[in-house]
Amino acid sequence: MHGLRDLRVIDLSTGIAGAYATKLFADAGADVVKVEPAGGDPLRHFTPSGKDLQGRDAPLFQFLAGGKRSVVGRPGDAHVDALLADAHLVVESFAHDDLGAAACAERHGGLVVLSITPFGHTGPYADRPANEFTVQAESGSLATRCLASDPPVMAGGRTTEYVGGTFAAVAALAAVKRAQATGVGEHVDFSLLEVMNIAGTMYTDLLYSMLGRPAVEGTPARTCEIPSIEPTADGWVGFNTNSRQQYTDFLLLIERPDLLADEELALMHGRWARMDEWNEIVRSWTTKHTTAEIVERAAQLRIPVAPVHDGATVKEHEHFRARGVFVENPAGGFLQPRRPWRIDDTDPPPPGMPPKAGEHDGAIEAPASPRRPGRLAQRGDALPLAGVRVLDATAWWAGPSATWMLATLGADVIHLEATNRPDGMRMIGGALMAGRDDWWEYSHIFLSANTNKRGLTLNLAEPRGLALTKRLIAECDVFVENFSPRVVEGFGLDWESVHALAPRTIQVRMPAFGLSGPWRDHVGFAQTMEQMTGLAWLTGHEHDQPRIQRGPCDPLAGTHAAFATLVALAERERTGTGHLLECTMVEGALNAAAEQIVEHGAHGVVLQREGNRAPHAAPQNVYACAGPEAWLALSVESDAQWEALVDALGRPEWATAPDLAHHAGRRAHCERLDEALAKWAADRDLDDAVATLVAAGVPAAPARDPRHMAGHPQLGARAFFETLEHPVVGRHPVCAPPFRFASVERWLRTPAPTLGQHSREILGGILKVGGPELDELEAAGVIGERPKGL
Repeated sequence: MHGLRDLRVIDLSTGIAGAYATKLFADAGADVVKVEPAGGDPLRHFTPSGKDLQGRDAPLFQFLAGGKRSVVGRPGDAHVDALLADAHLVVESFAHDDLGAAACAERHGGLVVLSITPFGHTGPYADRPANEFTVQAESGSLATRCLASDPPVMAGGRTTEYVGGTFAAVAALAAVKRAQATGVGEHVDFSLLEVMNIAGTMYTDLLYSMLGRPAVEGTPARTCEIPSIEPTADGWVGFNTNSRQQYTDFLLLIERPDLLADEELALMHGRWARMDEWNEIVRSWTTKHTTAEIVERAAQLRIPVAPVHDGATVKEHEHFRARGVFVENPAGGFLQPRRPWRIDDTDPPPPGMPPKAGEHDGAIEAPASPRRPGRLAQRGDALPLAGVRVLDATAWWAGPSATWMLATLGADVIHLEATNRPDGMRMIGGALMAGRDDWWEYSHIFLSANTNKRGLTLNLAEPRGLALTKRLIAECDVFVENFSPRVVEGFGLDWESVHALAPRTIQVRMPAFGLSGPWRDHVGFAQTMEQMTGLAWLTGHEHDQPRIQRGPCDPLAGTHAAFATLVALAERERTGTGHLLECTMVEGALNAAAEQIVEHGAHGVVLQREGNRAPHAAPQNVYACAGPEAWLALSVESDAQWEALVDALGRPEWATAPDLAHHAGRRAHCERLDEALAKWAADRDLDDAVATLVAAGVPAAPARDPRHMAGHPQLGARAFFETLEHPVVGRHPVCAPPFRFASVERWLRTPAPTLGQHSREILGGILKVGGPELDELEAAGVIGERPKGL
């Protein structure tokens, strides 16, 4: 694969988000040059286990930096400025726009600059001190998670940064693709706050807008799915029951068919109301069986199920071993997850060697393919993927997230459903609007993940529907599906068949576990990925059980697939032929879980969940302020921030103790710090406490209620929520993408389609199917606008 070898990427960023974004580019062949300070990237020196690195680079750095080059310097140095002048893409994360990102993109015509910051470079919060933890709090994500009787808890493992890096890479690559074709550069202003509102709240604000904004002040927003992670005779096992069929089969699994008639327990809120009773029912069965026994039985019933792994056991899973998912890091010798996508049934190449700091000083030659000269993009310029047509045969959230990114960036995306099998995510509207004639149009997740698309219904189980689908594939640049492998192949839509009928079409397959291996045909959702990869292992309070992160793995899988699709489109420009992509959901999640995997491999340490605490910050936690559900999130990552906190507190005697002056001491005395800070916060107004700390330069935030995010001052200033008028649901604020382009004023062009809304337009316009035939297809149920039987 030639991939992105023509691209020169200059990485000025620090932190995981920028490092992971540029890792995706390097793994696709781009020449990525890290520009580091004299002491080296801070990620070189930090390890969560606290092990002495003895002069070696940290395992996480070695994972993120594989195949990159390194020079020492900073913007303003002549050799760094020369690199910027030659680059196709520059990635930066300066908190106060020290680079002057927009001006840099304008100065170097045709250059794309990607800025990744907590809040974006515009808006009232742009210069606010923040980190991954306070972003989770500010985004509404933190408040969604855990039992209502416990404080809210973060998604462990710095998930925000991996999700952010993946989304940002897609936006940047699309902009670079346009710049290569037209010379039109771009400034991509990316916000981690916005991406975690998408990935960590599952569009809860839209749900409450559709419900009429009921009064919820002072009530917890956090809940836990049940069944979910359950104890077994020898560990933990994870389930999810997203559909009524899966719930019914779960009752059969636990040998309680007598509960099938209990309609209250069949609903999630009914199980919450009877949680103690429900947990006793489930756990009296699960604790009598081993994890392996339960997984085998549940898989036979096609219930989404997985063992709950940690950073050690995940590497021993039979499926990952059979597929060769873990590969050796060439510098550290430990195992790490491979690139999470395959092209043309070929495994990714081995990881490249990570560079030493400054290893390539004076050795960076001019790029082999110079950047096309041009200008900075302007309002009215065509979107990067204009002219690309995509047939989207995906369902739920992961697949639609991939095609949502492509649609947002300008592609004509046709979302394919069937009246006898609508998108499963569409059908959760029934839980919200039972009794309405058109309840299937009220899924807040479907409405958010399918904006800018057109809607088509075709019954693939009917010969005419399948024939029309195949004709449409031949008219598309990209065909995306996330059925289980056996279903696709049963329809004759495997790669060999698709490539024969549409030689230039790229097929993107998004199976949960891949096209090979013993788990090939297992069912899996985001919850399954979090349970299986170790992300759930790191999430939850120490006194509680592992908890799922509730959402991030779906858009994470989708954006990995979107990035791979853009790489395949670039490859097609060279080869003139279509390509097969295998974008496995679980491997995307494994990459986000990499820190605990490589830490165990390098140092033999299994990282544990710590609630809201983290190895890189102390103190870090949530503290109850005056009033109900008024949680202050506070995080200190440096000695300078600690001194700022001590000053803001009025320099109390306890805070000036010498053993708290350094991170190791504060980390050792987390309990003592939490007790003192809880007393300080207890009688204070939350907003006043946040304002005091932020003014002092301390990362702090309220744990915002995800049900009321449209009024957030930063999100409002950046127009993150755009109002759309839906023909059934009406007028509501809907999430835009988590980035701004200099050339785009408004991202959301059309609301999500109603079921089959554009069937006649698509079949008549693209395939030239005439009116009488369309009438016949509708009468036969091949197309339609209502779910079958409703």
